[in-house]
Amino acid sequence: MNSASNSERVAFRTCPLCEAGCGLAITVKNNEVTHIRGDMQDVFSKGFICPKGSTLKQLHYDADRLLTPLIKRNGVHVPATWQEAWQVIETGLSGVINKHGRESIGTYLGNPGAHNLSSMTFNRVLLQAIGSRQRFSASTVDQIPKQVSSGMMFGSVSSVPVPDLDRTQYLLMLGANPYESNGSLCTAPDFPGRLEAMQARGGKLVVVDPRKSRTAEQADEWLAIRPGTDALLLAAIANTLASDGLNVLEQRLHNYLNGLAEVVAALAPFTPEAVAASTGIDAATIRRIARELRDASSSAVYGRIGTCTTAFGTTASWLVDVVNIFTGNLDRVGGAMFSLPVAGSGNTHSAPGRGKGFRIGRGHSRVSKHPEALGEYPAAAMAEEIETPGDGQIRAMVVVGGNPILSTPNSQRLAKSFEQLDFMVSVDIYLNETSRFADVVLPPPSQLQRSHYDLALLTFAVRNVANYSEPVLPLAPGQLDEWEILAKLSAIVSGAGIETDPSVIDDLAISSLVQSAIKDSASNVFGRDHQELIAELSLSGRRGPDRILDFLLRTGPFGDGFGAVPNGVTLEKLIDSPHGIDFGALEPRLPEVLRTPSGKIEIAPPQLIADLARLLLTLKNKVDESQLTLVGRRHLRSNNSWMHNIEVLVKGKDRCTLQMHPDDASRLGVDKDSKVLVTSRVGSLEAPVEITEAIRSGVVSLPHGWGHTMEGTNTRVATARAGVNSNILTDEKEIDPLSGNSVLNGIPVKVTRISHN
Repeated sequence: MNSASNSERVAFRTCPLCEAGCGLAITVKNNEVTHIRGDMQDVFSKGFICPKGSTLKQLHYDADRLLTPLIKRNGVHVPATWQEAWQVIETGLSGVINKHGRESIGTYLGNPGAHNLSSMTFNRVLLQAIGSRQRFSASTVDQIPKQVSSGMMFGSVSSVPVPDLDRTQYLLMLGANPYESNGSLCTAPDFPGRLEAMQARGGKLVVVDPRKSRTAEQADEWLAIRPGTDALLLAAIANTLASDGLNVLEQRLHNYLNGLAEVVAALAPFTPEAVAASTGIDAATIRRIARELRDASSSAVYGRIGTCTTAFGTTASWLVDVVNIFTGNLDRVGGAMFSLPVAGSGNTHSAPGRGKGFRIGRGHSRVSKHPEALGEYPAAAMAEEIETPGDGQIRAMVVVGGNPILSTPNSQRLAKSFEQLDFMVSVDIYLNETSRFADVVLPPPSQLQRSHYDLALLTFAVRNVANYSEPVLPLAPGQLDEWEILAKLSAIVSGAGIETDPSVIDDLAISSLVQSAIKDSASNVFGRDHQELIAELSLSGRRGPDRILDFLLRTGPFGDGFGAVPNGVTLEKLIDSPHGIDFGALEPRLPEVLRTPSGKIEIAPPQLIADLARLLLTLKNKVDESQLTLVGRRHLRSNNSWMHNIEVLVKGKDRCTLQMHPDDASRLGVDKDSKVLVTSRVGSLEAPVEITEAIRSGVVSLPHGWGHTMEGTNTRVATARAGVNSNILTDEKEIDPLSGNSVLNGIPVKVTRISHN
């Protein structure tokens, strides 16, 4: 990076704002960002950019973005020095630990951490230093069902099959809207363009969604399913395929299946006729879709947040891959395939083809006994864990890059519970609806001041690529990088004291990583000298996430193995390739991708087979045509709750509306000028109405992440366009029992007209 302050330069980096991973070309003059456009030479995105990517400049220069720590004094947040902040944190956290024990500290990790190299490399360090099992994250209001089902089937939560978008001829998409969200658990810049390219080569796109989303508008066919019934539809598709005969299961795939007969038998009751009334999709259509998937030259089923945020999120996620298997398209070109991440993952470490497998329930939450999944408990359980007295009651919270007050169920109850905390620390760029409760707010640098590599997201990429970005702008004098903040917090909470330099924690982190790799017989550095590798890593002078990333790259599937593999990947090689390196299209990975004890795909995990009995019971429920159910939605210019303070993204007409079908509006006496009261079991809110035929009758929709009306925040643009918080209506008691994921779709509500706007 050219550091001359009086020159114009173009910096290339990957956009960190969503999962697409688009390349940006950022013009900088006199160390000021002047223009952001798509990087035409990026090997993955080839110039594509969405409206959010171009606003990194506005985000960096946002007058409300925090630049110094805040300490709450007499109920008001005031600026403080870092030293003052660390002292308050040490006193507050050690006081709670000494009085109530480490289990009294809860943590919540927010969604932006998945796009953040510092968080990906140092959040685990922080969690280990805290030493509490009271861990929560945005995962349980998002993708965790898919990772749980993948772990059960393939032995690793990293083994999430992704649709081979660039080569498939038929894509069945459930609960996803990539024209607005750019895709998720499927990293694919210009997802819409890839879909249109599939259609241009004669392929077919079928979208299953209660709303006619922008993606459904582009689809060749839209199936307006009843919310929360995706698992029933998928079970019926699988049932049809099994009834027709699974002759498409080529020997290659058949040899790697464990439990095929068991899953076929368990799916027998789920005929298309049996599920038609519940799903709202007729039996003939279900059979036709099943056979089109099977008979296409290549096909894939892709399910996303709409399938995950239901009472059967894990079961639906499993059935997505059951159908991919039954059509013969798992691990096949044009089907659902496994990425080979350049920096490695859980399915590239240890001996290939077999492993310890995956399980849930290694612990249970204190109050409602929810099983642990991926080392955490349901975010929906946070309030009761804070409110309920007894050993292990949460008395302090550490929140990193999250806003659960807007993003998790029954927000009003959670907000009241946060008021009861003895102490709270928040790492955040804003004083928002959650960080307003913090005794100390620690501000990380902006996205333009950090290095970047999509350590998590490239695990689910539709091509094997690697893009590293150096910081575009320097840190200000005295400003700490985010990894330094997390390392310092780790030192304090572990009892090492506020004088501990972050480099001490950094050295421990890299040492642990190297020690683990040299003991792995499948690693390209197996048996090497620990100190020798540390010394070679340190030659560059890199610290923190960059040093860790260098090690992960060099020991990854394409790495140089510290000299063992000539021309292998290093961080230096990525720095010399600012537009990224493309390692090619996805290739079949069976059986080496498996990490199950059997060395086979566990197509019939006992917990999921058992959950089919619960699913079967739903068929006995008579459909109430008068009951309205609430679903969420995404908009292209919005990203959860934290990008609403950028004027260019929120300007224009109000998008925080309750969408409603004309038939429902007529029945309830609601017109386009009405304001309505929406009520669920847990709360009520008022919202303006948007009447549209682009939603199924009986379904209403509110977007996620709004409701910026709370006192004590400082996000002026967001407050001026506050919207309403849909999570006032979502029910913390409704969760997927296998993964702990919240039910955010299919919430029963009552809608009453209250006035004209």
